[in-house]
Order: sequence, then C-alpha cells, then structure tokens
Amino acid sequence: MLKRKNTHAFFNNSKISVVLVTLLTVIMVFSFTACKSEQENKTLTLATTTSVYDSGLLSYLQPTLEKDTGLELKIVAQGTGQAIKTAQDGNADVLLVHDKKSEEAFVAEGHGVERIELMYNYFVIVGPSDDPAKIAGLEEKNAALALKQIAENEAPFVSRGDDSGTHKKENSLWKEAGVEPAGDWYISAGKGMADVLLMAEEKQAYTLTDKATYLSLKDKLGLEILLESAENLKNQYTIIQVNPEKHEGINSKGAEKFIKWMTSEKALKMISEYGIKEYGANLFTVNYEG
Repeated sequence: MLKRKNTHAFFNNSKISVVLVTLLTVIMVFSFTACKSEQENKTLTLATTTSVYDSGLLSYLQPTLEKDTGLELKIVAQGTGQAIKTAQDGNADVLLVHDKKSEEAFVAEGHGVERIELMYNYFVIVGPSDDPAKIAGLEEKNAALALKQIAENEAPFVSRGDDSGTHKKENSLWKEAGVEPAGDWYISAGKGMADVLLMAEEKQAYTLTDKATYLSLKDKLGLEILLESAENLKNQYTIIQVNPEKHEGINSKGAEKFIKWMTSEKALKMISEYGIKEYGANLFTVNYEG
C-alpha cells in the first residue's frame, strides 16, 4: 500500500523558504542602500568664490582636510552671487563666500544656518606701472576716490561683471564715488578673478582684486598694486552651512565636519601661514572667534 506524501509539510516548508528568500533580499537591498548612502555622504559640495579658489588656499588645505575628516571635497568655484544661488537651489552643502549683505539675506531667508566669519584679507587696486590715472599718489587712501580718478581719466578698467563678491564691492565703491561707469574704457569681463587679472595685464588696465589672487599670479603679471590698505577695502570671508531643513539631500553631517575642521586650531594655523613661504606674506588673516 502506497504511503501518502505529507503535502502539508511540503507546502509549509516552501512558504518558509519564500519568506526567508524575501527577507534576505530585503536585507541585502537595505544594506546596499545604506552602504551607498554612507558612501555618498562622504562627498561634500563646497560652493565658493573664485578668489579663494584662485588663491590656491583650498588646494593647500584639501589633502589635510580630507585625511582628517574622511570627506571627499567637491569644490564649485563661482562668483559669490552664483555660489549663493547654487546653495539656494540645494546644490551645495556649505558656502565659503565674501559679501556680507548677500550672506545675511541668505541666512534670514532660512537657506543657511548661520554666518561664521573665518578670515579676511584686503581688496587692492592694481594697474600698469605708469599709472595713467595717478591713483598711487593719492594722499587719502580712499578706493572710491581712486575709481573716480580712473573714470575721469577714462583709463581702461576691467570689471569682474559677474555678480561676485568682488564685483559687488566694486559696485559699492562706484556708488560711493558717485560714478556710473560706462564707455569704451570700462570693460565688463563676466569672468573669474584670475582671468580678469590676465585680461587687465593684456589691456594694461586697472582692476579691483583680492590681494591673495594677485600675489598668486604675480609672476605672470606686470601690473602693480597701486592702492591698498584703504579702510573701505577689507574683504571678509564667511562659512555658512546650508540649512538641511530647507533643502532635501543636504549632507549636514559632512558640512558640520567641514566647519569643525576649518575652525580648528590646526586649520586656522594653516590658513594664517598660507603664503608666507611662497610670497613672503600671509594671504589671509584669521579672525574666527568661536
């Protein structure tokens, strides 16, 4: 007599197998997603001004920063206005820029967590050595007065023209001088600081630049610093974490790591020493008061 197979046990075992396979699949997918997420979070996108980038400071800091924090730094170098727009669109995790008015508006609108003043240097006006507008001889170290003399002489002047922090500073100085620059002598480049300096060199023109970028390119330039140390030429740089509550996908933990490292004693010392060996003077002065 044939024995009946235990179909009930067979089906139970099959159901258990299906459940186990499904569970293992879920675990594997979850683990892969978590691993991928963890890997992605190592990448930190920094939107910053071209003047910081062109000065070489970030290239100098990046290897040590990445080694100490485990972050992979992705640098987007733009004019300050465009860098802030990039962050407003949720395409950057942290900002390093230099236009106080725009920065305060960014934070006030909820896009940024807070402004952290990190370091400063000075804008300078550079130009050809023969100085046709005679701004080097100004008794008063006044940048607005210097620009006014450039305009009155219609001496060539190259403007960033890119809504950068440098361009915003230039516009504020023209306003202070009571001048609306226009004419063949005034050239709006729409380019970053290094490109503008090279264009000014080619055209033997004046331009407003941060001192750090000028010094980093000095060997390629015949232009001279004709006005510096004026009270209205201070150039403050600020770090701002993009608000993760305002924008999805922001690497807030990475941004916090970045800011913690940038404001550490080690990083501040590196920043304050940058340029001494290469140019005989530091390019940035630290003024973080954490």
